Amino acid sequence: MCVASEDVCSVFQDHCDEGSCDTELPGSVQVWEVRRGPVPLGNAIHLLKGRSPSPVLYSSLGLLRRTRHRLLQRQLARNMTTLSPENSLSAKQSASFILAKRNPPIDKTEWDSFFDENGHLAKSRDFICVNILERGLHPFVRTEAWKLLTGYYSWQSSRDDRLMVDSKRRRNYEALCKMYEKIQPLLENLHQNFTETQNNIAYDIQKLYDKDPLGNVLIDKKKLEKILLLSYVCNTQAEYQQGFHEMVMLFQIMVEHDYETFWLFQFFLQKTEHSCVINIGVGKNLDMLSSLITFLDPDFAEHLKGKGSGAVQFLFPWFCLCFQRAFKSFDDVWRLWEVLLTGKPCRNFQVLVAYSMLQMVREQALVESMSGDAILLACNNLIDLDADELISTACLVYAELMQKEVPQPLKDFFL
Repeated sequence: MCVASEDVCSVFQDHCDEGSCDTELPGSVQVWEVRRGPVPLGNAIHLLKGRSPSPVLYSSLGLLRRTRHRLLQRQLARNMTTLSPENSLSAKQSASFILAKRNPPIDKTEWDSFFDENGHLAKSRDFICVNILERGLHPFVRTEAWKLLTGYYSWQSSRDDRLMVDSKRRRNYEALCKMYEKIQPLLENLHQNFTETQNNIAYDIQKLYDKDPLGNVLIDKKKLEKILLLSYVCNTQAEYQQGFHEMVMLFQIMVEHDYETFWLFQFFLQKTEHSCVINIGVGKNLDMLSSLITFLDPDFAEHLKGKGSGAVQFLFPWFCLCFQRAFKSFDDVWRLWEVLLTGKPCRNFQVLVAYSMLQMVREQALVESMSGDAILLACNNLIDLDADELISTACLVYAELMQKEVPQPLKDFFL
């Protein structure tokens, strides 16, 4: 059942126009979705306003939601066809460039050269994304680049357009915060799931270490908790799961304002096709990882189906955290995430990354005839990795894949 107050609808009204779908909100962000509980959320909102819920509202919002879904599908399709997957030779060249570190990361001066005096693209999107894949981004340009990579800004926008969009994102975030403050008491009293999630978020944040090696505080835990709760209430596709607090923390460190943290996380989830969400993308990733191992490494696949059975399916933390715990620094995590956002060298690059990591324990697993639990333990010990080395290895796996007659399910998944 989908219900909402008129105030909530007005937050999204401007974004449902077909002509502005390049800057619409992520399709999954709909605060009126009822999760589970004895009292519908929309009824609670209307009671708060002293009105009875309108039956007409239910059908009109259903139409609105279907319209938004169609627009989102068209937008995603357009985004996916804008970028072409790399061929085998290009992927090998990218792997070589990454390891050789022939050019430094893209700095502010070079980033500005990608745009004309009005802020429109002066280089192709493909050119920029390949450069990000091969060289990475300097910290000074990461925030601006990520806003384009995630879809927070349209690639067709001018500098003035981006200023207006940013202002709109801020206003929408403030409107959502105000509405959330109004309905929070009712959510706490009437929705058991909300209270459980609220407690889980508070517990996860309490355990979160928030200081750098010098003892300086990195994040504001209260603001982080607010963003996570708001995301839970608004995002109907990505219910809160353990690990989101660590992911959102990295967005909070990267940007200056809360509204940027909130929206960048929503757009990141959408752009990566919710690949880190347990009930959407994680299971698909694990299935495709198993298929990839079977296709490229039959001997290892045979072991994983026998004595090593169960290991692959228990690698879900890699995908749930987007490999965050495998790296030695935040910069390495951001480096991998921005490659995932480029769509280069292919879609769903995270499965090639997981395959590359699993290959690190392959020889030991076969020589020692390791059990599934032992393989899983070895995989969990893969920490302090270098992002460039892992990305380069995954590019070579993709190059190898493209030289073969790939089964259609794998081809559809990566291309």
